[in-house]
Formats: sequence, structure tokens, C-alpha cells
Amino acid sequence: MDDDTFQTNSRARVEALVATRFGAPPARLEAVPAGLGTRRFFRVWLAAPALVPDADAPVQSIVARVEREEDPSLRPAGIPPEPALEPLRSVLEECGLPVPACYADEAGVALLEDVGDTSLEAAVLAGLSGDALAARYREACMLLPLLQRVAPRDDVPAFTRRLDEPLFRYKAEQLARWTLPWALGTQAAESAARAVREAFAWIAEECRRAPLRLSHRDYKAANLHLHARRPTEPDRLVMIDIQGAFLAPPEYDLVCLLRDSHVALPEPLVAELCEETRRALPDAPEPAVFDRRFTLLTLTRNGKDLSRYLYAAQVRNDERYLRLVPRAVATLKAAASHAAGWDSRLARLEQIVSMLPESTCAR
Repeated sequence: MDDDTFQTNSRARVEALVATRFGAPPARLEAVPAGLGTRRFFRVWLAAPALVPDADAPVQSIVARVEREEDPSLRPAGIPPEPALEPLRSVLEECGLPVPACYADEAGVALLEDVGDTSLEAAVLAGLSGDALAARYREACMLLPLLQRVAPRDDVPAFTRRLDEPLFRYKAEQLARWTLPWALGTQAAESAARAVREAFAWIAEECRRAPLRLSHRDYKAANLHLHARRPTEPDRLVMIDIQGAFLAPPEYDLVCLLRDSHVALPEPLVAELCEETRRALPDAPEPAVFDRRFTLLTLTRNGKDLSRYLYAAQVRNDERYLRLVPRAVATLKAAASHAAGWDSRLARLEQIVSMLPESTCAR
């Protein structure tokens, strides 16, 4: 099904569910700009303000989330698609974590609380800085110990999913397929790919020995929205896009947040937040262990992200993310340089990463 047909069908499904849940078809639907995934979202204006749980006043708008079959190239072979939003959302809500309320969830369409358009990323791009920036990022970091203390439950698929060797191998293949040819040319990329695979396999083994904790999996500034549920309350950060949650080393979400290619943070602030969060985590890793895993996960996470940006431009003609390439490359180089002395395979990886151009232009 092409995207236009999917959008048309999605609108009809959303309208039908809104009419069932709120007693009348919506007054208006507006498509929310899509990211790299296949899932689609609509902002829905209700025909009349509606009373919903945990709200002091009737709501006028909600957000509809419509599932679509995933692109299998975005996950390793044999790994199933992301599970449904429920019951994970409800469990996080019960544990006091800030997630959007859910008003209906049927047949791949969920009607969710509208948490607005102001993400932490948008706030930074709009000028959030200094003490206010630090306070917001500290708020985001302090949600992670709470998330990692959520007790496992048999009915939540996130606790059966984990960052494991196939996922690290997939990240290596993404780097080999999309980044190395772009940076080095086809012939050099073929010889470098083996070194990337060996380095990522070494990283996978290192992380296999780490404790596994519940992780958002895409805990970046764009997935944290500033929102006040009640007019009398100050806004707070609300986590969205939580359905990909899995088990990962304690540092994983912190890498997503503090090494996010979308937002450049001052290095002193990154160091300060890392140390504060490290001490607050349930496992409280030793500083050297934390630093080691944080660096290794930065290599694999940012390497995959960089490769997805290049894939989107080359295959989908979607060049929105090319502006992020220089920052992603710079982050990779810094992490590779820091890790180079830990193993000969990482030293070889650092040699390859050092040749990546900090430009959106392919060599």
C-alpha cells in the first residue's frame, strides 16, 4: 500500500474510532510530520470538548497513532516487529512515569493525550540554554533511574526484548552498507567492513556482561515533550514513542539523550549529568565501567543513526537528516578515539572512523 492510500485509510479509521469513543466524528484531522519510521500520527480536533480521566478541564484535541507494517530492513532478520503500545504504557503510568494518557486503542489505532509540539529538542532549538537547559536535561536524566526500577512483568513484551548480539551485528551491517561506501568508496569500504564487524562483535561481548535494565530505546530530546496536564501545574517532560522499549545496559538511554545528533550539549554539562545519573541508577556502576560502556554504546548507537540518515537520503530521497551528519561523525570520532586503547579491534575501528568526512558530501 502506497503512503497516500495508507493516509486515506488511516483517516477513515481514526474518524470511526473517534466517533465511537467521543460520540461524534472529529471536527478536523491534521497529519503530524512523519519521521523515519512507518507509523503515522494525526492531531485530532474533537467536535466538542470532552471530559477525560485525569484532566481538570475538557480536552479539545487528541493525537491519533496509526500502526503500519514495519519496514523489515529497520530490524535484524528474525527479530519480530515492535509490540503494541499496551500494556507497557499502562505499566509505566502506574509506576509514576510521565507518559501520554490513552483514551482508546483498537485494531492498530490509538487515541492518545495531546502533549503538544514542544519537545525538548524544539525548546533547545528555540533558545533554551544555560541553567534552564541544564535543569531540563537533569529532569530527563532523573527519569531513567525510575524507568530502570520498573519491575519485570510477564505480560509486557519489552521485558523479553533485549539489546543482544544480533542487534549489534545489525548496527555493524548498517555502518558497513551505508556509511563506509559513502565515506571511503566501494573498494575501501569492503576491506573496512570486516574490521567494523569485529569491533562491534567485541562491543557486544562487553555489553553482554552488563546488567540489563528497562530502556526506552530512543530516549532522545525529540521524544521528550514539555507538557502540563493541568492548567495549575508547571509543564513537565513526557516520554513519547515508548513502544520500542527493551532491556539494555544501564547507560543505553543516557547515550541516546546526551549523545543525540540532533542536539549539541556542552561537554561539561554532559560530564556532570553522566556522573549524577550514574550515582542514581539502581546498579550505580563504577565510574570506569560506566565510562567504558557509555563510550562503546555511543559508537554503536551513533554509527547506526548516521547510517540511517544516509540510507534515508540515498534510498528514500529524504534529505532532512543530512544536516545531522557532521555532528554524528564528530561524536563517532571522539568516542572511537577514547576507546582505541582498550582493544586492537577498537584501534582499527578508530582508524576507519577517523577517515569519515565531517560533511554531507560523499567522497
